[in-house]
Amino acid sequence: MAEPSPRAGPLVSVLVPTFNRRRVLAEALASLVRQTYANFEAFVVNDGGEPVADLVAAFNDPRLIMIDRRENRGKAHCLNEALGRARGKYVAYLDDDDLFYPHHLASLVHALETRPECGAAYTDLYKVHCRVRPDGQRQVLGKVVTVSRDFDRFFICYFNHVLHVSLMHRRDLLEKTGLYNENLRVLIDWDMTRRLAHFTDFTHVTDVTGEFYGPVGESDRISYLMRLDKMKYLTQLMTIRATRPPKPWPKMPDLSIILLADRLDKTSAGRLRDIWLWTFMPNQVYLPLPAAQLARLASDMPHLVRVPVPDNAGRAARLDEALRRVEGDYVAVVPPDVQPASMWAEDPLHAAGLPKSGGIAFALAKPEGDWPAVVVGRGDLLRARAARPGVTLRESLAAAGIAVREPTDDERPLGFDRSLQHAQALEKEGAWARAGWLYDRIGAHFGNRRWMKERAAWALYRAGSQDGRATEMAREAAADRPTVSVLLLEAKLLRRAGRDTDAAAILEHAKEILSGKV
Repeated sequence: MAEPSPRAGPLVSVLVPTFNRRRVLAEALASLVRQTYANFEAFVVNDGGEPVADLVAAFNDPRLIMIDRRENRGKAHCLNEALGRARGKYVAYLDDDDLFYPHHLASLVHALETRPECGAAYTDLYKVHCRVRPDGQRQVLGKVVTVSRDFDRFFICYFNHVLHVSLMHRRDLLEKTGLYNENLRVLIDWDMTRRLAHFTDFTHVTDVTGEFYGPVGESDRISYLMRLDKMKYLTQLMTIRATRPPKPWPKMPDLSIILLADRLDKTSAGRLRDIWLWTFMPNQVYLPLPAAQLARLASDMPHLVRVPVPDNAGRAARLDEALRRVEGDYVAVVPPDVQPASMWAEDPLHAAGLPKSGGIAFALAKPEGDWPAVVVGRGDLLRARAARPGVTLRESLAAAGIAVREPTDDERPLGFDRSLQHAQALEKEGAWARAGWLYDRIGAHFGNRRWMKERAAWALYRAGSQDGRATEMAREAAADRPTVSVLLLEAKLLRRAGRDTDAAAILEHAKEILSGKV
C-alpha cells in the first residue's frame, strides 16, 4: 500500500488517556513516537492517577502534550478535554496499555485521504493474551486477531466491531455527533462509533497495525470491572441504544414505534421496557393514551414520546394522532399483543429500506387480523391513512394498494452473521469440509474475504482430505497478512506433508511475531 510521506499530510490528534499505569504507558508512548507518520500531536491526559509528567518529559518530544489533573473524572471526560485542544484534521486513539505498530497512523491517514467519502477508518489489531506478573510485567501467552470484519451499519448498532485503538476519524464529525457522554463508564467507544455511523461510512483496512492487551483472569480494565455488575452494565447499554444525535442523519434509518396500548397497565408498561431492551436500531417510541393515564406513567425511557389523546379515542384515532408527530423515516405500528424479541423490529426495518420496497408493509409478527404489526415507510403510511382515515390499519393499507407480508431471508439484515453461525454449526457437527466450503462462499458473497479464507483453511485442514486446497488458502491469507494463527496452520499443513524444514521456518516467523520482533 502506498503511504503518505512521513513529514507531509494532515495533522492527526492522538488522544492518550491514562490512570495509574506508569509502566505500560511508557511502552505505549514509545510506540507512538516511533510512527513513520510524523505529523501528529498527542495529548496525554492523566486522569487523577499517579504522576506521569516526568515519564512524558523523558521522551523530549514536543508532539507529546501533557494534561495533568488531580481529580479522577473518567475516560470520557479525558477524551473531551483533549478534544477541546485538538487541532488535527483527524483524531486517533491510544489506550495507555496498548501499542501502535510503526505504520498505524500512516495506514489510516492513507485510507482516509484516498477515500474522502468515508469519514472514519479502522484497522485490525492483535489481542495479546497475557499474564501480569507481581512486578507488573506482562508475560505474552498468545496473539490472535479477534475482530476483523468489514463495516456493517446494522451490526455496529448491535455490537461494536470497530475497536477504538484501531480507529481514526475526521474531527469535524464531532460537531454532528456531539462529544463523549461523560455519564457513561463503560462502552464509551461503542457509543461514539455508533453515533459516527449516523453520519459517515467507515473503511476497513485489513492490516494488523497494533496490539491491545487481554490479561488472563482478573483485570483492572473498565470493560471487565463494569461487567461484574450486570444491572449497571445493562443500564449503560440501554442508555447507548437510546442515544439519538441531532438530525439530519444522512446514513442511518430512523424508526418511529407507535405502541397502540389500549390502556396503561403493567402489561403496557412492561411492553415499553421490552421495546427498549430488544430494539437496537435508532428509534423513538410513541405512546398515544389519555393525558390522565400518561401522567401516571413512571418511565425513564429518554426516547419515549407521550401523545395525549381524548379519553374516548379508539385505536384508529390514537394511531392517527401519533402519526402526526412521528419523525422517523419508517413507522412500526405495534398492537398491544405483540411481544418484542431479538431482531423483532430490525428484520422488517432492513427490508423496508431496500430498493423497490415502497408499497409494502413488512410484518413484525404473523400478519393477522385488522391491526397487523408492521413496519412501513412513513410516506406510505401517511398516504394510506389520508386515503381512508378512521378505519383499521389493514383497510387503509389495502385501499392504498400496500401489501402486507413478512420479510424474506434475503431481505433480513446481518446476512453475513447468519451464514457465519450456520458454518460454525457445521463445525460443531464435525462437517468440516462443508464448513470450509461455506466459509469460502461467505467471503465471496459478503466480503470479509481474508477472515473467511483463514476460517475455510482451518476447516479444510480439520477435514483431513483437502490439504492441497487448505494450503493454498492459508498461503493466500498469509501473503495478505501473516498472523500467528495462519502461520501456525500453514506449518501444520507442511508438517503433515512431510516438509518439516519448511514448517520450522514458518514457525520461526510466528515466534518472532509473538516475541514482538516483527
